[in-house]
Amino acid sequence: MAQATAKKHYLGTGRRKTAVARVRLVEGTGNITINRRSLEGYFSEEKDRNAVLGPLNLLEMRNRLDVIVRTHGGGFTGQAGAICQGLARALKDMFAPADPEALTETETGITKKLRDSGYLTRDGRMKERKKYGRKGARKSFQFSKR
Repeated sequence: MAQATAKKHYLGTGRRKTAVARVRLVEGTGNITINRRSLEGYFSEEKDRNAVLGPLNLLEMRNRLDVIVRTHGGGFTGQAGAICQGLARALKDMFAPADPEALTETETGITKKLRDSGYLTRDGRMKERKKYGRKGARKSFQFSKR
């Protein structure tokens, strides 16, 4: 009977507009899987691929970690931003100690690098909801005084 050794994994959740991404990091060879497809197969635009790879390239972990992502909602660019934030959060958890009092320079340095680069910051811009009695969020019917 084959014995499966459970590898230590780290989780991170990222959000952008209406997109949500659940990211899992595992020690490996640098494979990135998004919704069971490769990075190049999922994102056709270079800017979206660069957004996903940003936190890994910043910490020089591109070929050391396997990334498995499940994402839904939003469009491709929103999903890329959500994956970027989820990946940064998972990387932060990976290097954060279990005991918060035992912080060393490397853990705080990695978190500071990610935060200064803007990868841990949630972009709070959302689509404004449609209001009743109007055509959209802001657009209204033409007003006539007389």
